[in-house]
Amino acid sequence: MNSIKFKIEIFSSIRIKIFLLVFIFPFIVISQSKGIAERIGFDNNTKLLIIHADDIGLAHSVNTATIKAFEGKGINSASIMVPCPWFSEIAAYAKDHTEYDFGLHLTLNAEWKNYRWGGVSPATEIPSLLDKNGFFYRSVKEVVEHANPIEVEKELIAQVERALAFGVKPTHLDNHMGSLFATSELFQIYLKIGKIYDLPVFIPMAVKERYPELVKLIDEQKAIVDNYMMMNTNRPVIEWNEFYIDIVQQLKPGLNELIVHLAIDNSEMQAVTIDHADFGSTWRQNDLNTLLSKEFKDALKENNIKLITWKEIGNLVDKRQGN
Repeated sequence: MNSIKFKIEIFSSIRIKIFLLVFIFPFIVISQSKGIAERIGFDNNTKLLIIHADDIGLAHSVNTATIKAFEGKGINSASIMVPCPWFSEIAAYAKDHTEYDFGLHLTLNAEWKNYRWGGVSPATEIPSLLDKNGFFYRSVKEVVEHANPIEVEKELIAQVERALAFGVKPTHLDNHMGSLFATSELFQIYLKIGKIYDLPVFIPMAVKERYPELVKLIDEQKAIVDNYMMMNTNRPVIEWNEFYIDIVQQLKPGLNELIVHLAIDNSEMQAVTIDHADFGSTWRQNDLNTLLSKEFKDALKENNIKLITWKEIGNLVDKRQGN
């Protein structure tokens, strides 16, 4: 198979253009010399992998695909968007299935054309986070331009508290569209939320290098991802398996996270993602099909990949720190 370079491209997709306007990772694969694998007791040659699905709660189609992927052992982690319309459905499932690794996809954006949402907090308490129609801003750039940090913290706490009230026991935190990585002030709030709730937070190495003044705070968190991978441009369906299998074959030692986007390609998801070929309905169905394929699962075994969850990472760090 051809070697795949994971360098970020400038995407035609509006969603990804928005993301890149403010926060540009130099590479999709980011590494460090010594990572969490050694800290939690694994040999430094161990290839640890989290196969993680984003955007859970976005739509019924996404929830259905995620459950199918969990039960079919295609993924071992996912994160929930609490403000989204289908949150309560996946929250009920997560409450009853604590064997699965459900984190929270902290959300300050609503990027789709006709499918929008606002915050968990009352609109009067977070006016700087909402556009003229009462929805979260579409772009990261707009969040940076308008967001009051006090209101950001209020809304993120409200999202976590809502998840807890619905019986979800989150295993970690990450962030929708990277808005909380866009400035050091927003990133510090992200770290603070993780500390308040004693949860691991998804931190790529590039973010640590971007904000050296926050290194002490970052080091207090439970994990930094050595390498993370994500498909970044659309491609013919016949290349889908090859792309992901090549990732597995090239996986580096340390803690790795493969981020995927799942859904059933149906009328609901086609309406949600209208005008978005990248990360659209067909894209998400292709991701699901590949992760459940025998070829992908065989590649994991053949390349001696050790699957690990955020819950396991948190427990191992706590154990080694004597907590």
